[in-house]
Amino acid sequence: MKINDLIIVVRKKIKKNITVESLQIEDKTFLHKSHSSHQKDKFHLKINIKSKDLSLLSKINANKKIFSILNEEIKNYIHSIQILIY
Repeated sequence: MKINDLIIVVRKKIKKNITVESLQIEDKTFLHKSHSSHQKDKFHLKINIKSKDLSLLSKINANKKIFSILNEEIKNYIHSIQILIY
């Protein structure tokens, strides 16, 4: 999967499962290119999400919810994910 396709999939899945006021997804793969564990077809995403639903949860539970929504993508296409909830 290419990065732009992955971002589209991630955006759709988050919006389908969580009410969001704003959502930004950035490709930060360049941060991992020099790591020995870096894999060519795995990406680093930074997700900035504003969601009243998530803000009502603890940080751990909000992150767990996002991880469960993106479970398949994390297993197959995401090397690292950074989530900022506000």
